[in-house]
Amino acid sequence: MTLAIVSALIVEASSERFAIPQISVLELVRAADGSDHKIERIKDTPVLRLRNRLLPLVYLNKILGFDSSEGKGEDAASDDFIIVSQVGAFTFGIVVDQVFDTEEIVVKPVAPILKDLSIYSGNTILGDGSVIMILDPNGIAENASSSVAGENNAVEEKTMVENLTINDESESLLLFRAGENSRKAVPLPLVARLEDIEVDKIEMSDGRHVVQYRGALMPIVLADGLTGLRTEGRQAVLVFTDGDYTMGLAVDEILDIVEDHAEIKIVSGKPGMIGSAIIGEKATEVIDVAYYLAQAFDDWLKSRDQNTDVAPTRGTRVLLIDDSAFFRNMLKPLLKVAGYSLVCVDHAQAALDLREEGETFDLIISDIDMPGMDGFELAHILKKDGRWADTPLVALSSFSSPKHLERGRAAGFNDYIAKFDRKALLESLSQQIKLHDDAA
Repeated sequence: MTLAIVSALIVEASSERFAIPQISVLELVRAADGSDHKIERIKDTPVLRLRNRLLPLVYLNKILGFDSSEGKGEDAASDDFIIVSQVGAFTFGIVVDQVFDTEEIVVKPVAPILKDLSIYSGNTILGDGSVIMILDPNGIAENASSSVAGENNAVEEKTMVENLTINDESESLLLFRAGENSRKAVPLPLVARLEDIEVDKIEMSDGRHVVQYRGALMPIVLADGLTGLRTEGRQAVLVFTDGDYTMGLAVDEILDIVEDHAEIKIVSGKPGMIGSAIIGEKATEVIDVAYYLAQAFDDWLKSRDQNTDVAPTRGTRVLLIDDSAFFRNMLKPLLKVAGYSLVCVDHAQAALDLREEGETFDLIISDIDMPGMDGFELAHILKKDGRWADTPLVALSSFSSPKHLERGRAAGFNDYIAKFDRKALLESLSQQIKLHDDAA
C-alpha cells in the first residue's frame, strides 16, 4: 500500500482532533457577534453568509455523533470557526470547535472496520505521537448535501429573492506541469485523488507501470510531455476513477487549484488534449481524461458498453443547449470522458434551427434559465411536434426544488437535474438512453 504525504489542517471537535486535507480547504472564517460573517438560519437550516453567497453548514461534532445539537445556537454569543471547503463544484462550511495549524502528515489507510464510514479517509500519527483520524471531504460533503436537502427549497427561495447565486463564470481547475514549460489543466471534479508515490513502489507488469494502490494494481500513464518517471524520491500522480477503473496520471508537478474561466480558445486535434485555454492569464492546455483512461485500460470503453446497469454511450449524439460558455466548456470534457459525441449551441433558437436542418440527436440537454426562449418554452415546442418529439429531454437548472421538478416534467422534460451535480447528470443520461432504447 502506497502512503501519501499531504498537507492537512488540524482541527478539534468535542475535544478530539482531526485532520482535513488542505487541498479541499478554501479559507477559514471566524463567525462572531458583530462580525461581517454571520451564521443564519433558514427554517432551521444553518447557513453562512459569505460575500453575498449563502453556504450550507455542517457541524463536525454532529456528523461524528458527539453531539446532537448544532453548536451553541444562533442566539448565543459565540465564536464559531468555519472551514470553507469545496468538493467538485459544491462549496460548504464545516463548523469546528478549534483550528490549530497545518502539518505535513503521512496518510495511512483507514482500518477495514471503518471502511463503511465515508467521512474517514485514513489516519495519521502527529509529531506528539497521538493518532488522529483523517476526514474525507467527499463524505462530509454528502452529509452537507443531505442535511440541507429538506430545506433546500427555502434556501433557494431566499437566494433568488436576494439574487445571491453562485457565480457561473468560473470553475475549479487543477493546474499541473508535465514537461518543460508545459502548463496543463483538468477540471477538478474529474480528479479523484492527488498522490505522491514513492518511485521504488512503482513496478512493471505486462510492459506498463503499475503500483499497488488500495488493494489493487493501478496502472500509471505518463502525461503528454513527460519523458519518463522520476528515478528517485516521489512521483506526483493524479488519480482518476471511472466505476471499477482507477488509473494514475504521472506529472512533473502539481501547481495549484484555481477558479477561472475554461473556455477553449484553440481546439486541439492532438491525442490527449481537448484544446488550449487562457487560465490565470497564461496559455494552458486542457487534457482529455478519456484518452488516458483508454491508454490505461484496453477494455475501458468496451466495458462501459457491456455494463448491464449503464446504457452504452459511445457514439451517442447529445445536443447541449446552454447560454453559459463556462458551463458548456465544463461539460465538454465530462461528457467526452463518458463517451458521448457532443454538439453545443448557446441559445434555444439555434437548437430549433438544427432541427429544421435535419439534424438528429439521441438525447438533448437544455439549460432552463436562458435569455429569449427559456428551456420550458423550448421543451413545449419540441414535444409538440416535429422529428425531435420523441427525443429524451434532460433539464439543467440552478434550482431543483419539487415545484421546479414538477414544472419541468409538465413542460416535457424527462428528467430535471441540478447544475453541478455531475454524478446525477451522467446517471440520468444513461438511464434516459436505456429507457428510450427499451421502448423503441
